[in-house]
Amino acid sequence: MTNGNRTSILQLLRQRRSLSRAELARLLRFSEGTVSRNTASLLKAGLIVEEGAENSTGGRPGIRLRLDDEKHYSVGVEIREWETRIGVGTLAGRVIETVCLRTPASPSRALDQIARCVRGILRKRGGNQCHGAGLSVRGLVDSAAGVVELGAVGWTGVPVGRELERRLGVAVFVENDVRAAALAEFHQGSAEVRGSRSMLFVKVGEGVGFGVILDGRLYRGPRMAAGEFGQMVIADRGGPERTDRPGCLERLVANPATCERYRQLAGHRRRVGGGDSTALLKRICHSAMDAEPAAMEAITQTSRYLGIGIFNAVWALDVEVVIVDGAITDAWPLVAEVVRDQFPTGKEFRNFNSLLLRPSSLGGEATLAGAAALPFANLFSREDIHEIAYYRPAPVPLFGGVRTGR
Repeated sequence: MTNGNRTSILQLLRQRRSLSRAELARLLRFSEGTVSRNTASLLKAGLIVEEGAENSTGGRPGIRLRLDDEKHYSVGVEIREWETRIGVGTLAGRVIETVCLRTPASPSRALDQIARCVRGILRKRGGNQCHGAGLSVRGLVDSAAGVVELGAVGWTGVPVGRELERRLGVAVFVENDVRAAALAEFHQGSAEVRGSRSMLFVKVGEGVGFGVILDGRLYRGPRMAAGEFGQMVIADRGGPERTDRPGCLERLVANPATCERYRQLAGHRRRVGGGDSTALLKRICHSAMDAEPAAMEAITQTSRYLGIGIFNAVWALDVEVVIVDGAITDAWPLVAEVVRDQFPTGKEFRNFNSLLLRPSSLGGEATLAGAAALPFANLFSREDIHEIAYYRPAPVPLFGGVRTGR
């Protein structure tokens, strides 16, 4: 666990990119001595570096500080149903050198493929310090044990953390894709989001998932299943593909449901096939923004159901911010208007009157950015790393001390 003052300094540098010691003292309300001692420790640990002097209006110019994005890195892995994306993550939260691979059906083959790619990254980056690999996957994930309990890629009870660590020899962190994306959006998104204490991150894709941030911390739940609002029943009938079952949010809002809804409204005979529906939904969104009637109606119906689901979640959790991510945000002006129409108005509904509703600011990269940020969690959070990590194979010295694994 890092010292709280140093953690605060690192958090602020990640948000503001570069600051002088005087600015750090003012923004954090620390004494100049406290800032000086803690930045000296961070410089010694190689986590921050000094850069050129800032412009001065008189007196001695201040040296600006920033995170060392060159020396420290992580590897982020995002496993999708059809595609696996692997990227290098920096301390500042950027993802670089992204590689896309087809996801094999077999967990063993998929992990072998990931390991080969990551080993290539480790060799390429040589003497730089890798803080580990973070992996995200859709489904029920036990992040404490590093196990995919029930993954959308068809994996059941796969000990991803242990198996990938055995192949790589570095620390491995495993998380549900929506929870990883929520962390990235909360810590690396817009200033309005970073300034909040509670957030709901809504991911609309092949399924629907919610990431929940409460009091500045990711809430996973006692069984690692928090945020499964996609199973919330909001209609007494199913969506366009399931008319004989209760209408849960996921069946009414996920990409395949919107695509099938559009097919019916447009009078197309060919049903929407399996596979990634993101590209098709993007085309529907663009048609809706061009005022095509069937596309507009399909997006409107989906947005109405989405708004009802968000309404119920906000009503229960009283969050300050709702972030929506997914291809449907390509029609955001239409989506936002319909979603907000589902919210109540009046003085007694203060949580909705002040609610901030925004599309993701990470441009579809929230999940991969979140995966890449997992190995850095102990640097930027006061939470015990054991609440997040699967395993730490060896002690890692930080700030002159030793952090041990379990």
